[in-house]
Amino acid sequence: MFDTTLRDGEQVPGAKLNLYEKLEVARQLRKLQVDIIEAGFPASSVGDFNAVKEIATKVGNTDDIMITALARAVKADIDSVYNV
Repeated sequence: MFDTTLRDGEQVPGAKLNLYEKLEVARQLRKLQVDIIEAGFPASSVGDFNAVKEIATKVGNTDDIMITALARAVKADIDSVYNV
């Protein structure tokens, strides 16, 4: 299962999550045995970059879950995801 709640869910007006809330959602998705969590769009802002990095560090890429992020086919976006 591939979940985009942490990235696409924030596109809904008024649905802004802080770092603590994003980490909690990611932890709950891990408990639900989601295979891949799209944690955000790091190139969009410093805050999103830091949130994706924290989720990757604290929820982690393990044998049972992968943290990923959105990037357009633009070098700066790809570099941003790579540097998380």
